[in-house]
Amino acid sequence: MLKLKLAACLCMFGMLSQAQKVAFTEYDLKNGLHVVLHQDKTAPVVAVSVMYHVGSKNETPDRTGFAHFFEHLLFEGSDNIKRGEFMKIVSSNGGQNNANTTQDRTFYYELFPSNQLETGLWLESERMFHPVINEIGVKTQNEVVKEEKRMRVDNSPYGNFLSSVMVKLFTKHPYNWVPIGSMEHLDASTLQEFQAFNKKYYTPGNAVLVIAGDIDILKTKTLVESYFAEIPSGPKVEPVNVQEEPITKEIIDTAYDSNIQIPAIVTAYRTPGMTSKESIALELASSVLSGGQSSRMYTKMVDTKKNALQVGSFNYALEDYGAYITYALPNGAFALDSLQADMDEEIKKLQTELISDVDFTKIRNQYENEYIGKNAKMLGVAENLANGYTFHNKNTNQINTELEEVRKVTRADIQNVVKKYLNKNQRVVVYYLPKK
Repeated sequence: MLKLKLAACLCMFGMLSQAQKVAFTEYDLKNGLHVVLHQDKTAPVVAVSVMYHVGSKNETPDRTGFAHFFEHLLFEGSDNIKRGEFMKIVSSNGGQNNANTTQDRTFYYELFPSNQLETGLWLESERMFHPVINEIGVKTQNEVVKEEKRMRVDNSPYGNFLSSVMVKLFTKHPYNWVPIGSMEHLDASTLQEFQAFNKKYYTPGNAVLVIAGDIDILKTKTLVESYFAEIPSGPKVEPVNVQEEPITKEIIDTAYDSNIQIPAIVTAYRTPGMTSKESIALELASSVLSGGQSSRMYTKMVDTKKNALQVGSFNYALEDYGAYITYALPNGAFALDSLQADMDEEIKKLQTELISDVDFTKIRNQYENEYIGKNAKMLGVAENLANGYTFHNKNTNQINTELEEVRKVTRADIQNVVKKYLNKNQRVVVYYLPKK
């Protein structure tokens, strides 16, 4: 019976992965802008998105926070859009819009009824071609970013835990700081520095335009040409190439947070970048350890021993490197070191024992469900198409091969990658404590 259930699960996995193929058309404009079009007429909506290959890693150590700042600044307006009108135009035409920034890229998007496709293209072309970057906008958005930092980081429980880890895990690479950056750096920057950053990175040659939804391909190509073809390509952006020396001795540090009462222990291991097969194996390993209430760490520490209120692990995969992070919060007076010992014990089991066929099937199905969920909406499809082009050596079709790559990972691959990267002499341990 067990074999029949496993066979059925694997068969379902294969059938669904085939059903999720995403058709698309892609091409380049003469100015270097890469364009990806995906037609889906199941609903009268369209996602218009632009991903710029710029994030916090493109900043300098004395001017951090620029990429995240521009996420906000480029909503200020353009030569043809008055200050404060950008979002009003979106909402008055039945749309939604937002943006987000990581260490590696900045992503802007609008979701519109499909009859407003041209509105979305106009807005994104204005952002790229005619942004207004002046003292008024800089000062306005500087205050907006400061308030966001206060809310999400400075006054949020455990808001600084990631930065407290990354600053120790990376000593040379600009992953050393997180995208929110330093408010002091932004305050000290000149208008000319902001304008130079925009001119260098927010250009057609450093971007991919993805349009997904209820569109006519030929008409959309004509519209894209009319709105984007005249924009200058901009300078060539050289990739960041900073190599870290291996960690060979456990690094122990302490961080304090005035917003918490319950301490935490956090460990981080430096791992390969997101395009590595090993990164996929680490993602599956995190599912075994903490993917849901039936996972090993949760069952052991929250359900059975009851020494943890929360416990988890995740593979924080970035373009150049990754960070495999584990964390736990004690239940009552249990010592942080005992929580670390329990997490280490579960990692050791992964290093010495192959996971069972049942667990292996379970975590692959979990990955598949997440994949299907990401591609269930037009915005998810648009972002995944952009990610494939931006991070997988211009392989936009990565959206269709992702599940195949996961299916190639074996139980032995998971064991080997945990053996290779999750060792005590290769990690940072942070005691994250309440600040009195």
